[in-house]
Amino acid sequence: MTDLSAPIKPSAMTMDEHSPRLILRSLVIGLTAFLTVVDLFATQAILPSLTRHYGVTPAAMSFAVNASTMAVAGLVVGFFSPQINRRTGILLSLALLAIPTSLLASAPNLAVFTALRIAQGACMASAFALTLAYLGEQCSAMDAGGAFAAYITGNVASNLVGRLISAAVADGLGLAWNFYVFAALNLAGAALVYFTIQRVQPMRAMMPAASPRSATIAHWSNPRLRAAFGIGFCILFAFIGTFTFVNFVLVRPPLSLGMMDLGLVYFVFLPSVVTTLLAGRVASRFGARTTIWGALAVAGIGLPLMLAPHLGGVLTGMALVGVGTFFAQAAATAFVGQTAADNRGVASGTYLACYFCGGLVGTAVLGRLFDSFGWHACVAGVGMALAIAALLTFNLER
Repeated sequence: MTDLSAPIKPSAMTMDEHSPRLILRSLVIGLTAFLTVVDLFATQAILPSLTRHYGVTPAAMSFAVNASTMAVAGLVVGFFSPQINRRTGILLSLALLAIPTSLLASAPNLAVFTALRIAQGACMASAFALTLAYLGEQCSAMDAGGAFAAYITGNVASNLVGRLISAAVADGLGLAWNFYVFAALNLAGAALVYFTIQRVQPMRAMMPAASPRSATIAHWSNPRLRAAFGIGFCILFAFIGTFTFVNFVLVRPPLSLGMMDLGLVYFVFLPSVVTTLLAGRVASRFGARTTIWGALAVAGIGLPLMLAPHLGGVLTGMALVGVGTFFAQAAATAFVGQTAADNRGVASGTYLACYFCGGLVGTAVLGRLFDSFGWHACVAGVGMALAIAALLTFNLER
């Protein structure tokens, strides 16, 4: 059985001797992340088609699709994390995720569609939070950054491959089959967890006997963690604003892309798959503050490019925003896992709740801006979120 987070002990072996094991472990961690959140943003690739199918506005459909960014689930799982067996919790979350995913194929109206996306979000958030807690507990301090970076890289890959699969299946077989395919991927994720994650208990016995409520208050009282939670909120706020509403820009004149072309556009995430793997190493060398500032600056440079009237400029802007936001997310996630000295499940769940809440608020706020004032106003809102994240980063000390 492969242990996806076995700590590295440099004193025992050289890095060369560890390389095959490190590569295998990173692949397993990344694939677990991919299969956990592949449903989260893949549906964005078919947003224009869903909007026509249900006969609603772009803002209404975008809110329904992004309702899966369920903040409450992450908070609840974090609260009860000390009592939840990591392997069992992740396994059940991914297996149950297949149920609402398959039911989306026959959702009769927007209200049912939204409810099923919320159910998806609850399952994804629980699996995500428990996996982050597992990695934080089982990895050595030296190796944690690389493990978290591998997990976020799998998240990045799911954005690319998930959108490609969604666009291709919907274009070739119809909207219903799109959801059946993703339900099968959910079950594949459960199978992967079954065969790779060791049977470990939460580390309650090794931690102070603080209640989840006390742990939550303690984490929020820590200014560094509080800033990291706010950064997570702003990151998904900005990401949602960019990669949800740009779809409607791409299918309208003068760009006028078709469904399959819209899916191929998301090869802009390919650079992020490579760069996010480096986030742990960069943060270890330069510190979380410098790393996140640099990542946010890269994302900010991409914003004006997305206002260009030609496809090349828009794609370049999307690529820069993707690289910047995912790099910042990887650094912030690792920072939370390393800064929370105990009750890491509560800390991870709180971060995830803030992260998902940022996505939900971003959908509502930026959707209103997009419907009322257009794409330029939406991009301005994204820029404001990145600026707030940069200000919060001042509180992340080495």
